[in-house]
Amino acid sequence: MKKVIIIGSGLGGLSCGLILSRNGYDVTVLEQGTQPGGCLQCFYRDGVKFETGMHFIGSADEGQVLNRLLRYLDVLDDIRLSRLDTTGYDVVSFLGRQFRFANGRQQFIDTLAQDFPRHRQQLENYYDLVEKVAQASSLHSLRVADNDTTPLTMEYQMRSINDVLSEAIDDELLRSVLAGNLPLYAAERDKTPFSTLAFVSEFYNQSSFRVVGGSDQIATSLVRSIHRSGGEVLCRKRVTSIDCDDKRAVGVVTADETYYPADLVIAAIHPARLMELCRSSLLRPAYRNRVQSLPETVGGFSVYLRFKPHSVPYMNYNFYGYHQPSPWGCEEYSAQDWPKGYLYMHFCSQEYQQWAEGGVILSYMRYEEVERWKGTHVGHRGADYGQMKKERAERLIEAVCQEFPELRSSIAGYETSTPLTYFDYTGTESGSMYGIAKDIRLGQTSRVHHRTKIPNLLLTGQNINSHGILGVLVGTVVTCSELLTSERIFNDILKANT
Repeated sequence: MKKVIIIGSGLGGLSCGLILSRNGYDVTVLEQGTQPGGCLQCFYRDGVKFETGMHFIGSADEGQVLNRLLRYLDVLDDIRLSRLDTTGYDVVSFLGRQFRFANGRQQFIDTLAQDFPRHRQQLENYYDLVEKVAQASSLHSLRVADNDTTPLTMEYQMRSINDVLSEAIDDELLRSVLAGNLPLYAAERDKTPFSTLAFVSEFYNQSSFRVVGGSDQIATSLVRSIHRSGGEVLCRKRVTSIDCDDKRAVGVVTADETYYPADLVIAAIHPARLMELCRSSLLRPAYRNRVQSLPETVGGFSVYLRFKPHSVPYMNYNFYGYHQPSPWGCEEYSAQDWPKGYLYMHFCSQEYQQWAEGGVILSYMRYEEVERWKGTHVGHRGADYGQMKKERAERLIEAVCQEFPELRSSIAGYETSTPLTYFDYTGTESGSMYGIAKDIRLGQTSRVHHRTKIPNLLLTGQNINSHGILGVLVGTVVTCSELLTSERIFNDILKANT
């Protein structure tokens, strides 16, 4: 059997590990942290459990794309899903006026047409365009194709969200509403391609759920299946270098000076971290410079709220609040006007939940604001860092209280995280929320290929396709297809779902 070393145990690393171990490869996944999962990790504070990244998922109903992938990975039997409100799984609020995104074509259109009755036809055309762009991708629709690049996907990969919305919708407020959930992918005006909005919107429009008890159960399921298939997942194994000869990668070294020989190395980490681990001249300076110069999505500041018992009704939707009439430009804040917007969600700890135990508020935070604490470690960053976080948390909570005035008196306590926290736990460059940013101005040069200049060193994870559970799993299919062929993988997915 060929020996495969996978660096990183996020969703990309674990799903690659499972697929390859099932198909005859000798797989070892090496994780630097104390638990596997990457952004699937959860944590407890005072008995309350919190998500760190995978707050909700989409397209998980029977026959839908994520359902099919999770069944193929043997995850479905190990998790329980709680459906979000089908009449408004996302609620977008501009200066207190609220709009709802409902599941399904007709309900989505009917719901928004109540607020924009003169624009029903434009809403129908917009919904159909989103669906058409998303379905044109053979990968995102799980169809075997020689080339995933069609004229339609190419066009909307090179046109910005705001450009396409301006052409499709003639009402400024409606355009803002349709882009209102852009924190899910940290979109920027004139930069982020419309295809990103199409993939994300179509994914959640089909159906939307939270994982009951936390998405770390997905990681636990994948680890268990890897072990059953003969592979292993090792924590507290920080890779410090990738060893290469004059032609290929031959192994990796960990911080405890253990050497792991390899026929194949898969880096399920940020490409910038790969450049640090692999000093081989096989990765030419031009390649290194391109990867290291790619733009990152903005970082995030999170407040994890613990609620007093039976004080906050469970909120079965996601709430996007803006203190301005547009969702654009929230990353361009000043010390005076932060936060311009936020995303507020509850954690689902049980089925048919009535009262929330905890929730999270997310807002943008640029890395430059915390860069002076770079090199410090969680829990040891100093009193000034703690004071900064407290001041920001109070401002963010106050912003949410403008829409939810009862919130303040219901809070038992809270924890916070910054871009430095994300950098420490996931290794994403500058603590960015979603890794490398898609930028139409850079064209294809803003995309990272799963192949590197070293023939047996591959990449996987959110940076080679897109972020989120579907984006990462599609990236897994791309990476594993290099070894197994896409036809074989798609046929196995089909068999698992018949």
